Amino acid sequence: MSRRSGILEFAVLGLLRESPMHGYELRKRLNTSLGIFRAFSYGTLYPCLKTLVASGWLIEESAGDPADAAPVAGRSAASSSSLTGRRAKIVYRLTAEGKEHFEELLSHTGPDAWEDEHFAARFAFFGQTERDVRMRVLEGRRSRLEERLEKMRASLARTRERLDDYTLELQRHGMESVEREVRWLNELIESERSGRDRRRSSPEGSAQQDTPGETGGLPRHRDNTPPDPSDDTAK
Repeated sequence: MSRRSGILEFAVLGLLRESPMHGYELRKRLNTSLGIFRAFSYGTLYPCLKTLVASGWLIEESAGDPADAAPVAGRSAASSSSLTGRRAKIVYRLTAEGKEHFEELLSHTGPDAWEDEHFAARFAFFGQTERDVRMRVLEGRRSRLEERLEKMRASLARTRERLDDYTLELQRHGMESVEREVRWLNELIESERSGRDRRRSSPEGSAQQDTPGETGGLPRHRDNTPPDPSDDTAK
């Protein structure tokens, strides 16, 4: 499985955890909520959905079925609808196994979670992520960008005398983009730490547990959307 298809599966599971949707709704949400998927097509989404169904993480239902209805054993919703002589809209619903699998993916904090596209997808579901996991992902992302920034500065120092003004300006723009994201991450990390410290210092702090959905007090004066990873100048 490619990295991009893995990111798409993660995003689909996350969206369906919120509510069941049909394919068009899913594609729209992926485009509007997760900008990294704005260029993908139905030809990418539907094989992903079929894979998740085959894995037991999703089930297909015909639109209009009762909320607790399940497909007939051995027959998909699509094949069932063909018996009625009309094409039913297929709704995809997360199974208990799918929810468990998504929660397991949410807990991952390794290097893949720090990369451009995967980080953007992970950040989109921070509201469903434990605070300690959020912190590890944010700190890992910052470390990765600081390494990238150091390499960019070293490269520019070696080559600036050989670059024309426009190429030099492009290099500077790329560095500024990375520096801007590092500052943004610093603010988010500080906000998460401040929220954690407030909880620990509260009279009932010892009895409270970190739960998904607690933001730790995000900075309100900035747009907290991750910078677009498709901006090649920032890499």
